[in-house]
Amino acid sequence: MECSGKVTPKLMLAVGTAVIGSLQFGYNTGVINAPQNIIESFYNETWINRFSEPISRSTLTTLWSFSVSIFSVGGMFGSFSVSLFVNRFGRRNSMLMANVLAILAAVFMGFCKLATSFEMLIIGRFVVGLYSGLSTGFVPMYVEEISPTSLRGALGTVHQLGVVIGILMAQILGIESFLGNASLWPFLLGFTLLPALLQCVLLPFCPESPRYLLINCNEESKACSILMKLRGTEEVNNDIQDMREESQKMMREKKVTIAELFRSPIYRQPIFIAIMLQLSQQLSGINAVFYYSTGIFERAGVSQPVYATVGAGVVNTAFTVVSLFVVEHVGRRPLHLIGLMGMAVSAVFLTVAMALLDQLQWMSYVSIVAIFSFVAFFEIGPGPIPWFIVAELFSQGPRPAAVAVAGFCNWSANFLVGMSFQYVEKTDPPQATR
Repeated sequence: MECSGKVTPKLMLAVGTAVIGSLQFGYNTGVINAPQNIIESFYNETWINRFSEPISRSTLTTLWSFSVSIFSVGGMFGSFSVSLFVNRFGRRNSMLMANVLAILAAVFMGFCKLATSFEMLIIGRFVVGLYSGLSTGFVPMYVEEISPTSLRGALGTVHQLGVVIGILMAQILGIESFLGNASLWPFLLGFTLLPALLQCVLLPFCPESPRYLLINCNEESKACSILMKLRGTEEVNNDIQDMREESQKMMREKKVTIAELFRSPIYRQPIFIAIMLQLSQQLSGINAVFYYSTGIFERAGVSQPVYATVGAGVVNTAFTVVSLFVVEHVGRRPLHLIGLMGMAVSAVFLTVAMALLDQLQWMSYVSIVAIFSFVAFFEIGPGPIPWFIVAELFSQGPRPAAVAVAGFCNWSANFLVGMSFQYVEKTDPPQATR
């Protein structure tokens, strides 16, 4: 049993390759943040070319909010389609096929300036949202199914680590001296092409999920062979036995649909827990920070808001690594609750700091610390846990349907935050930033 907890090269390759999908999700969450003003100028120039007048502020706010949040609409459709792919094509092949969407999105976003079309940017955001919605289903499911039981929580956190590294990459590349300037921003948005091509090259070297092979395809010998490579040992009888038992249990149960998840008393409590965890993650307002933090820091009187945004990304990544090491020791529930409580306290400090900014200039430093603290507590629990807990709550049969429902709820809440934050922010009284 000790051998089954080893991190082997084959397992590292498979997890690392899958997590490129998570990195893409994070990158496209954060990429729109830093160059907001430059892309808004592009929208304005395009509008003037078409209608011979500048775009109105309210129209620009609506158009920008839509450009940000259409990513989440794509995510909703993508996450709801997860079960259509994973049971028909397998986990690995589904990830491979999804890269067509990432490449298509990169083309739309990368050439939108050349075509003087903000519609192409919006379509590209929608398509990459579709890809990301599929990835947030495929990646945690695949990682959970290839991981040894003793490492499942830690390796489940790697999905979120990929997300935050993607966000950090977007923030660094979005600095004006790199790609976040008036001439190079299309390359910033089109960068998503490179990870997609890398994943296409690496995925054929990764194994299919042994659970999928044994339970869905009834290929026990193939599943056994893959498990030996993943575990680095021939002693995989316990894993095979667990899968056999799960397969027999599934044969006794009829196929679980999304409707049955809510109707059946067996699944009602786990699906409720899964949905609430996803909603707690998104309605915490974390993506308002990832989408709009440059603007938030600007309003808080920070002289170099883009660098403060990168700082938030570094904090984000550091505390995801912390979560990676503590999740198996502290447990899922305590970490999630500690994270939410810390976020609530940080939000109170941020609100007070922003309200007193006119009277006390040093409150801008308090607001920076509050945002960093907010992000840190998010990554301790509410960031990683909701993604992999769904795979742990459900057996192989209802798992794809449960992942689809949980993902849809996550993306729906993400859309609400992304679309409404700009309007909520505009209702606040103007703050002195000088």
